[in-house]
Amino acid sequence: MSLPYHKNLISRAKELRKEMTPQERKLWYGFLNRYSARFQRQKTIDRFIVDFYCHQAKLVVEIDGAQHYTDEGTASDEERTAILEGYGLKVIRFTNREIDRRFYDVCQAIDNEVRKRIP
Repeated sequence: MSLPYHKNLISRAKELRKEMTPQERKLWYGFLNRYSARFQRQKTIDRFIVDFYCHQAKLVVEIDGAQHYTDEGTASDEERTAILEGYGLKVIRFTNREIDRRFYDVCQAIDNEVRKRIP
């Protein structure tokens, strides 16, 4: 099943691929781009651009910076997660700090989730 997306987001997603945050870059080049299950970065789904997406595992990986920890950011993330879960996707989130300080643990958590979701 193909996921819906808004075509007007494609150019912004391309820009975001070129302008990844240091933590997104670390996760992409340090783990996900060589992972056995294929991940896409800055994938458009519905009206959102998710940080990383694995179609095979139906898994979204989000890296959250400081803007996610305001009342508005938390409410937005909850709505976004609910919509994505409505498509049968699992959303897992990590903080920038986790990427910086516990990179191996983050990679292990992603690997564990992928293994649970791919038969």
